[in-house]
Amino acid sequence: MSAASLSVTDLRFRYPGEHHDALHGLSIEIEAGERVAILGPNGSGKTTFVMHLNGLLSTQSGEVCIGDTPVVEEHLREVRRRVGAVFQDADDQLFMSTVREDVAFGPANLGIAGDELGELVERTLERVGAGGYADRNPHHLSGGEKRRVAIATVLSMDPDVLVLDEPTSGLDPAGRRELIDLLSSLPQTQLIVTHDLPLALQLCDRSVIVSGGQVVADAPTAVLLSDAALLAEHRLELPMGFDPSKF
Repeated sequence: MSAASLSVTDLRFRYPGEHHDALHGLSIEIEAGERVAILGPNGSGKTTFVMHLNGLLSTQSGEVCIGDTPVVEEHLREVRRRVGAVFQDADDQLFMSTVREDVAFGPANLGIAGDELGELVERTLERVGAGGYADRNPHHLSGGEKRRVAIATVLSMDPDVLVLDEPTSGLDPAGRRELIDLLSSLPQTQLIVTHDLPLALQLCDRSVIVSGGQVVADAPTAVLLSDAALLAEHRLELPMGFDPSKF
């Protein structure tokens, strides 16, 4: 398995005080450079699953590996550099007074400083189309601009894997198109948790459905989204009139 791939085997997890598992033997393998949409109804276990990928939740049973590295306590510093998470609400990710400080925060904690850090920040902002934002207050940006900066804060750590939670949430059509163009240009392995089924088709050759804490379907996105009965069974709906076979 290559260094940028991801493997999850028989992952089980139960929140304290609950009587049922949130994850019930979930297994998946994703190769380097793949973009995979993670679909499923609310409460299906999607978020619980992705929170295991960088150790935000500790594995109770099963195994999670980033490349050859198990996601366990002793490897969390490395894992959290290699797996970058972009939250649904960019305001949860941006907490400094300038965009420059937000993008510099992660690499500065890795010991990068001075001109090297400044150049890294500028290069990363240019990469996401936010080159003029460095001295702006992130909380005064538009939704689409915030999303770009949130992605930049992750890319500045040079991760192998990006995990994006509902990346188009709150974006207008132009912002959505710009985000799709940006994500399409990035080489990292990407897991995109979304209810936006057309986004899955536009960005991801492969999609999986998580339901009841398990992967219940794993197929090319166009094939999966053409199965009306499967979508209905797991409370997934395409927009009215959207035909994935004609995309």
